[in-house]
Amino acid sequence: MNAITIVIGSICILMIAYRLYGTFMAAKVLKLSDETPTPAHEFNDGKDYVPTNKWVTFGHHFAAIAAAGPLVGPILAAQFGYLPSLLWLLIGAVIGGAVHDAVVLFASMRRKGKSLSEVAKEEMGPVAGFCTGLAMLFIITITMAGLSMVVLNALQHNPWGTFSVGMTIPIAIGVGVFYKKTGNLKLTTTVGFILIMVCVFVGPYIEGTALGNLLTLNTKTLAIILPIYAFFAAALPVWLLLAPRDYLSSFMKIGVFIALIIGVFIINPSIKMPALTDFVHGGGPVMAGPVWPFISITIACGAISGFHAFVGSGTTPKMLDRWTDIKVVGFGAMLVECVVGIMALIAATALQPADYFAINSTPEVFKTLGMHVSQLPHLANEIGLGLEGRTGGAVTLAVGMTYIFTKIHWFSHLAPYFFQFVIMFEAVFILTAIDSGTRVARYLIQDFFGEIYKPLKKTDWMPGSIFASAVACLLWGYLLFSGDIGSVWALFGVSNQLMASIGLIVGATVILKIADKKRYMLTCLIPLAYLYVTVNYAGYWMVKNVYLNHAAAGYSLLNGILSIIMLVLGIVIMITAIKKWIELLTSPQVKMEKMSTGNI
Repeated sequence: MNAITIVIGSICILMIAYRLYGTFMAAKVLKLSDETPTPAHEFNDGKDYVPTNKWVTFGHHFAAIAAAGPLVGPILAAQFGYLPSLLWLLIGAVIGGAVHDAVVLFASMRRKGKSLSEVAKEEMGPVAGFCTGLAMLFIITITMAGLSMVVLNALQHNPWGTFSVGMTIPIAIGVGVFYKKTGNLKLTTTVGFILIMVCVFVGPYIEGTALGNLLTLNTKTLAIILPIYAFFAAALPVWLLLAPRDYLSSFMKIGVFIALIIGVFIINPSIKMPALTDFVHGGGPVMAGPVWPFISITIACGAISGFHAFVGSGTTPKMLDRWTDIKVVGFGAMLVECVVGIMALIAATALQPADYFAINSTPEVFKTLGMHVSQLPHLANEIGLGLEGRTGGAVTLAVGMTYIFTKIHWFSHLAPYFFQFVIMFEAVFILTAIDSGTRVARYLIQDFFGEIYKPLKKTDWMPGSIFASAVACLLWGYLLFSGDIGSVWALFGVSNQLMASIGLIVGATVILKIADKKRYMLTCLIPLAYLYVTVNYAGYWMVKNVYLNHAAAGYSLLNGILSIIMLVLGIVIMITAIKKWIELLTSPQVKMEKMSTGNI
């Protein structure tokens, strides 16, 4: 199998899906109309509710949702072979992910940009709202830890990468201030991107210096720094750090993957990983479980992801300028993210299988596989960094992309720069999801505990914002500091897809209320049926075989308890939703809301 065949076929499928299915969702199912103002206009406060240019909002939303998931998930799932990952990415994104993101964004905007827990409360009742809020607090905490774990493994003992990533923070703040004062988007974008590129090329010169030694950090130190950064990102106004950082990183990510697509067309690398490996039945060195249900748990973002529900009911609905922008920002960004996941899969599967497994498993585990590395020592020498045992997926993507481009004869001397640039843009994107996710966690905490102390519900109340941001960072920071990629990522996968199921449940309820035809509800029910069964079986498998199994390497009583609590909450929400659906279906003359967007 050649990579170019996969790329062309995938892009064609996704473009057709956007044109046909995306239009159907926007025009027929959600009935989008610009006749009424969006929450960004209605509640414009200059801080959280800010009407924003469609493409800037797309950049923020895409950067926030397309973090570690589409990069790491397909790479970890490549242990099953390229075929299961490719099929799930395409089918999951079109049938599930794009629909999920659009309906959650719509549902939140319909309820004044409120969080999904508040939306669930208003659409399905207080029990569903409480359980959704509690589940979201658990899930966002686990998600932030899972995403951050990838950054730790990429930046540990890597001063070049740490410097490049760290400098994006003051650059983003400068871009935010400059754009706020001038309104010149093109100039701001150009200057910001040039400064980021300068930092990448300056990086090698700090190695061996006092600054380089200061930035040579271990995972425990990074695990403390990341929550501190997230606290400031969550507490500061959205225009100062979060939005400009997301916007600039979107250009980086799209640009890099366009370059990779061009490279695939020029070089046309062959896929070295077989369509199916011996690990489809379980027992793999990267993920212990079988291909089903773990292909749909390991690959979340890129196909369908519950984390998107946090963004789609957090920052983005407070920024959208027009209702019809939902098609581009909600449905479209998900399909673009699918392309990112496919390119990450190609980068991983273009490596020799032995090289892939050497990077993504510990040296002790790799020895038991009976494999011998091929190109990895040569690549490590060109890049100037040890590559074996750097689990987590981020390094695999950078190595795979560098390997593809080394087929161009003049590229070898640029290999270390390119590798570090890929590491930087991966880390920057993950950080954008971390700061957006922590900000969403802040909203959730304020909503949840605001029932006890009313002033907390005010998002513009500074003491409440600081308190909620600090609590959010402490919660996921603890999991990050005490976990590892194997335990945290599997827990993240199950919790993340449970959140996607909850998003589809809320979406199905909203569609049943506002759609002209009841069967339009199937746009959410079909992916929900598959995902709900999958996530519950995966959670049961992990609890039984790993978390509560003393003989398993990933034994963790805390992870087991968290998994059981989340699965129980999911069952309660599902039962509550079914009761609501029966009520709506049997009393259509009372319950059906035949109103267009903005009239509710």
